[in-house]
Amino acid sequence: MNRTTTTRIVRLALALVAAASVVVTSLPASAQEQRRERKTILELLFGTPKRKVVEPEPQIQKPRAVIRKKKPAPTVAKKAEPPPVEKLPDAKVVLVVGDFIAGSLGDGLDAAFETTPGIRVERRTNGSSGIVREDYYNWPASLPALIAETKPALIVVSMGANDRQQMTVAGEKEKFRSEAWTKEYEARIARIAALARQDGKPLLWMGMPPFQSSALTADMTTLNTLYHASAEKAGGEFVDIWDGFVDEDGKFVISGSDINGQQVRLRGSDGINFTKAGKRKLAFYVEKEIRRLLGAAAADGPGLQGDLKDLVVATPPAEDAEITKTQPISLADPALDGGTALLGAAPIKGTGKSLRDKLVEKGETADAPLGRVDDFRLDKTATP
Repeated sequence: MNRTTTTRIVRLALALVAAASVVVTSLPASAQEQRRERKTILELLFGTPKRKVVEPEPQIQKPRAVIRKKKPAPTVAKKAEPPPVEKLPDAKVVLVVGDFIAGSLGDGLDAAFETTPGIRVERRTNGSSGIVREDYYNWPASLPALIAETKPALIVVSMGANDRQQMTVAGEKEKFRSEAWTKEYEARIARIAALARQDGKPLLWMGMPPFQSSALTADMTTLNTLYHASAEKAGGEFVDIWDGFVDEDGKFVISGSDINGQQVRLRGSDGINFTKAGKRKLAFYVEKEIRRLLGAAAADGPGLQGDLKDLVVATPPAEDAEITKTQPISLADPALDGGTALLGAAPIKGTGKSLRDKLVEKGETADAPLGRVDDFRLDKTATP
């Protein structure tokens, strides 16, 4: 095939394409759609180009949100709190007077005698008061009226934490712990103690505890000496609580043993105030003395009243039982506060500290008896 022939074929093809395009454009839309489905001359000459098949994106069906009903939280059965013990009409009143330390003591005594129907605690405290500032609150002037109002069987005094300041003596300002200051302070302590003992009622003067400030602690040691001497001179008793709030080296502690021997926080972050456990331990020392002085009135629980005592039946011992005659012993003896004698017995020498006192104050425990399961001594023949 020469060049002329090729040229003619190309011209003929172009003419046919032009004619076909004119025919297609003149056809109606429906015919054009059918025409498009047929192959064109170019497709016949050069083949049908492959069309890219675009696959539709798969539609992901989102799962329906399942709204689940929340199950109600399981209700925990709360233990029914026992009803408060009702105080007896003739319950003996313990009057607590003093500053904010006395207020903490009153809270602890409330908890200590909560189940004691024969004891009622009355607090008449002023947190910012003391013995020095009689112009702010005059305890010698206020105490007789408080005693007449509450008619206490026993009075507990605790004050002095606010007294590290100058005092007016005979119109002059005297510095703290000066000779004139100390003399006047002793006289005021004696006046308060005498008023508390005026009707012969028992007086317990609780000493000051240690504080986080070393200077304040040193001053409280000096003041406790004055309280101790004046209280005993007036016929009262001084209750020393110092060892319960220091470690073995006599240093102030924030945490220590509670009344059950467990390690708990006793003082607040300021190193002055007391936690709930600290208040209860504060009252622990005074509680022992109150129970000893008030006797049967301080017994816990309602006890046997009226005809209920007739329900107690005494069973006679068997004939062949060995009967040992002993002296009658009171249920309160030996006392937990270190009593040294049974009724009718000779005095027993001791340290004055019970096992409970040693555990609470020093963390000491008694040696196990020989042969018991918790006796870990290597030499079993040695006596404890």
